[in-house]
Amino acid sequence: MSNIEQSIDVAVPVRTAYNQWTQFEEFPRFMEGVEQVRQIDDTHLHWHTKVAGREKEFDAEITEQTPDQRIAWTSTEGAEHAGVVTFHRTGEDETRVMVQLDVEPDGLAEKAGDALGLVQQRVKGDLERFKELIEGRGTESGAWRGEVDQTATH
Repeated sequence: MSNIEQSIDVAVPVRTAYNQWTQFEEFPRFMEGVEQVRQIDDTHLHWHTKVAGREKEFDAEITEQTPDQRIAWTSTEGAEHAGVVTFHRTGEDETRVMVQLDVEPDGLAEKAGDALGLVQQRVKGDLERFKELIEGRGTESGAWRGEVDQTATH
């Protein structure tokens, strides 16, 4: 299992950055290799990706979501991974977006790419594209302000 941590500062308020991140179906606009994300309900997502020339599909569940603070998830079927993205106010119109990701590379090509730091670079590039998207737009394309706390039910 590889542990990846990346962050980026964006020139928008926390609420704007968080609201945009909740628009999961727009992830292909800034995440390399993500072909489609379909939100099934408030806590379940179906992903279609293309990594190292291989198409993959998997399901993920949002396990924790606190508006303007954090979104945590884990895969439930398919590619094994889990992660959290947190949002930190660094100024009136500035936010630090931090991603922590645990991924299990699958197959020789993914394991080689992981060993070369390609997964880390991909996450960094995704965050840079998120910054361009949200700063270029200046406002979020939508928002979901609900809370999820799966830990309370397990």
